[in-house]
Amino acid sequence: MLIAKDIHKKYGNLEVLKGVDLTINKGEIVSIVGPSGSGKSTLLHILGTLDVADSGTVEIDGVRIDSRRDAKKLSPDQLSSFRNTKIGFIFQFHHLLPEFTALENVCIAGWLRSRKKEVKERAIHLLTILGLQDRLHNKPSQLSGGEQQRVAVARALINQPAVVFADEPTGNLDSANARELHELFFSLRKEFDQTFLIVTHNEELAQLSDRTLTMKDGKMVG
Repeated sequence: MLIAKDIHKKYGNLEVLKGVDLTINKGEIVSIVGPSGSGKSTLLHILGTLDVADSGTVEIDGVRIDSRRDAKKLSPDQLSSFRNTKIGFIFQFHHLLPEFTALENVCIAGWLRSRKKEVKERAIHLLTILGLQDRLHNKPSQLSGGEQQRVAVARALINQPAVVFADEPTGNLDSANARELHELFFSLRKEFDQTFLIVTHNEELAQLSDRTLTMKDGKMVG
């Protein structure tokens, strides 16, 4: 479902990724752990089309998205459409729009793709699954940190993506909410057969995943 081969990335003279290979199967929950500076977030951003590798190949759901000269490149518009429909993102900070309600924050991400009525129905369904059925019309400032992050999860799922990339999704939560969020990922996998790739410093929670991979000095180790 997701295949990355020999991914290299430099920023100036700093070699951040040194030939990373990764395969994720549909419905898997995989965590990547490792020290700060090991290249975890850089890899996630390249896989999520937010950054571009210097070399290597990336394929998601049967589509090549890397920028090698010998690959069939997607145009900027095609890449944007692919990102919107096939990829979901969850970050450490929820990045919710403060002037909109929980329901509106989730819907906005779907309105580019589907009719408003369909998007709203799915958003309500997702927020209900995530235990926020009584918080639909609350703005972010009226929600707890854990509730805000669950809204961000619903937003990531609104377009039924092939894979959800989560970059330190529990980094801004206390231990109880962090564990609850990881357990929610498993509930969502059961409900939607959803695939997750999670970058985290929390090795205890990472062990709950189907697989835990370790990065060090720009490479997968162990």
